[in-house]
Amino acid sequence: MDRYAQITVRQNHYSVPVRLIGRQVRVLLHASEVVVYDDRAEIARHERLVTRGGSRLDLDHYLEGLLRKPGALPGATALDQARAAGKFTPVHDAWWEAACRAHGDTAGTRALIEVLLLHRHMSHDHVVAGIAAALRAGALTSDAVALEARLAAERETPAEPGPDTALGRIASPVVSLTARRLAALPPDPRPLPSVAAYDQLLRHTRPSAGRPSSQGSPLP
Repeated sequence: MDRYAQITVRQNHYSVPVRLIGRQVRVLLHASEVVVYDDRAEIARHERLVTRGGSRLDLDHYLEGLLRKPGALPGATALDQARAAGKFTPVHDAWWEAACRAHGDTAGTRALIEVLLLHRHMSHDHVVAGIAAALRAGALTSDAVALEARLAAERETPAEPGPDTALGRIASPVVSLTARRLAALPPDPRPLPSVAAYDQLLRHTRPSAGRPSSQGSPLP
């Protein structure tokens, strides 16, 4: 591995993480890929070049070095390849430009590199969504982007199913409080009430209300 964090395979150059400069690495050459190992740990995977004298440079491999020298980022070949591959999007560029206006070129570029490091443990789409949200809010720090990226990830994470859902049953969203109380009551051992006495009363006839008596009115 050379001092540019690159290895040469069949006259083509492939990047490896900058922290491993000077280390001896092992390369497996496949039909369409080049896979690089440090001992047994995979450290790089590139699409294999079919021409001679080309290069495959992963911007992520250089981020630790760029944190120390952020001025090297604007003209880096790895940045150009990241743009061409769609990994470094116009949203990244817009946030970078705004950060440089707000903090100066050096601090703004260093903040961008810290944002790029988020891609190592968050999905590309969530980080881009976080950058876009932070840009709309005028939040030009890597911490703000990380927060917005986590919020974007949470919005896409479905709620864990409860026991009823796991068993294929869907619980009713509304439960009657009266029904719940009745269900909790112990069984009533008393017999059902009888209405026979009321039937006997209904068999007796009564004078109609308001009909005058045959003996005349009691009024003078």
